[in-house]
Amino acid sequence: MRKYLHIVSYALAAWLLVGALILPSQAMAASSSTGYTQTRYPIVLVHGLFGFGQLFGSVDYWYGIPDGLQQGGAKVYVADLSAVNDETVRGNQLIAELENLQALYGYTKFNLVGHSQGGFTVRYVAAVRPDLVASATTVGTPHAGTPVADAVVAALPPGSPLRTLVAGFVNALGALIGDLSNDPNAPQDAIAAANLLSTAGAAQFNVQFPNGMPATSCGSGAGSVNGIRFYSMGGTSVLTNVLDPSDAVMLAGSLFFGNGASDGLVGQCSNHFGTVLRDNYGWNHLDEVNQVFGLRGLFSSDPVQVYRDQANRLKNAGL
Repeated sequence: MRKYLHIVSYALAAWLLVGALILPSQAMAASSSTGYTQTRYPIVLVHGLFGFGQLFGSVDYWYGIPDGLQQGGAKVYVADLSAVNDETVRGNQLIAELENLQALYGYTKFNLVGHSQGGFTVRYVAAVRPDLVASATTVGTPHAGTPVADAVVAALPPGSPLRTLVAGFVNALGALIGDLSNDPNAPQDAIAAANLLSTAGAAQFNVQFPNGMPATSCGSGAGSVNGIRFYSMGGTSVLTNVLDPSDAVMLAGSLFFGNGASDGLVGQCSNHFGTVLRDNYGWNHLDEVNQVFGLRGLFSSDPVQVYRDQANRLKNAGL
């Protein structure tokens, strides 16, 4: 009897292993079919603070994501905005890029996807130029602000020598990122960026541009306003891969949240906007854009596939 139980146990284990290997591959094969990500309107990816389109002509901010989207038929463009500035500046830069694409290719609207501060950028554009926007998806955006920015603002009071020193250094870093990403003339303003991302700055932004914001903490906002669809997602993990040196930065940032869940820089409830797709992926703030170089938690969701699934969702919505 024991012998037969062992045989059954081994057979069951083998069946589970085969299922674990085959089912995900079948799901990937289905989502890789022609047209899976072929949205009606092009997708434009918008980076966050200290972000870029591509460094040195080869290092992508959205690591592997544009290729993953294009493989299913999507037209994808990557914005290159000021690495450090507020949403008036960055938003108007994005509008100029969208208008340029419109003039070149005849596009009427765009599906905007913004990571981190890029979420504020796409919200700004959706508000001031709704004629350009079909949907706005935010990823790891601190819509209610972040205590990390609060700490920075508090440590750098107006008129202090430290504020001048730090702002000068950060602006220079932003300019360097611009040089390396072929955007050398983009203006940089560290203080404006920090103020926006603070709790007070985000609250002020939300009063001016309220569409899609939840009425209650950790709630969902309107999924559609003026014909524009709103979506959001984010992570709640910090230390996700021992080989990723950026995890140390995420760990330091997470200390500002106490016992609250965060991705290391943005709180779980703060990432809520519009239709909340998921607010607790096993990602930290950089995993949300598949950085650094795809290093993430062993059992976490594949960011590339999550973006592909979002493109398919937009496609099915006629966007």
